[in-house]
Amino acid sequence: MNLNKLLDLAIEAAKTASVEILKIYHSEDFGTALKADQSPLTLADQASHKAIEAYLRETGIPVLSEEGAQTDYAIRKNWDYFWLIDPLDGTKEFVKRNGEFTVNIALIQKGTPILGVVQTPVTQDLYFAVLGSGAYKNGEPIEAAKFDISDAKLNVVASRSHLNPETQLFLDQLKNPQIVSKGSSLKLLMVAEGTAHLYPRFAPTMEWDTAAAQIIVTEAGGKILIKDTDQSIVYNKENLLNPYFLVLGKQD
Repeated sequence: MNLNKLLDLAIEAAKTASVEILKIYHSEDFGTALKADQSPLTLADQASHKAIEAYLRETGIPVLSEEGAQTDYAIRKNWDYFWLIDPLDGTKEFVKRNGEFTVNIALIQKGTPILGVVQTPVTQDLYFAVLGSGAYKNGEPIEAAKFDISDAKLNVVASRSHLNPETQLFLDQLKNPQIVSKGSSLKLLMVAEGTAHLYPRFAPTMEWDTAAAQIIVTEAGGKILIKDTDQSIVYNKENLLNPYFLVLGKQD
């Protein structure tokens, strides 16, 4: 399997999807509807999904997408490789028109991301990583920041206005943490590029929300650990809901 060739294809897919998203972003009507879980769905989510799937179908590798038909676990549990995509991560940010949304494309091998691409349609920033090859933003290497958990004024990604009790408890153990905030998978990428040290995510996420950014974080020298463990998130579980997790930069 030529990962560099697959990376090039995934990048082209993400860029094309971004163009389709922006067409709707700059239009009068997003066509917003609510899914069964009350999360928003727009025409942009669907257009991005179609654009990405058209590219990835060429590879012959199965595709699991937030906006696609969900394959039964009885079938997908036998997949050695598959594409895991979120065609528009941060739909709420899209609807708010704040630009903090992304296109996420990951290649998973036996539960582990081995390739990840994240594109921000509005700013046209492109993050990517392949296992063992480092992490990049717009073609330049990125690296997670070094820190010690006892350091004062660590930059921590969190909501300034909606801190749940578990997140607040975590913050209370730090020395005067500085809260920074972003939408979508950009929260994980802040740790990957060193603008944040920690991101406690003690609230629900799905596998497609994190897979592409996870390998970018780890290739940048950081970690994503399941809350209160030293174990990484694994993918293609029967239940696609992620456990709570903590994203960390490089620890001294």
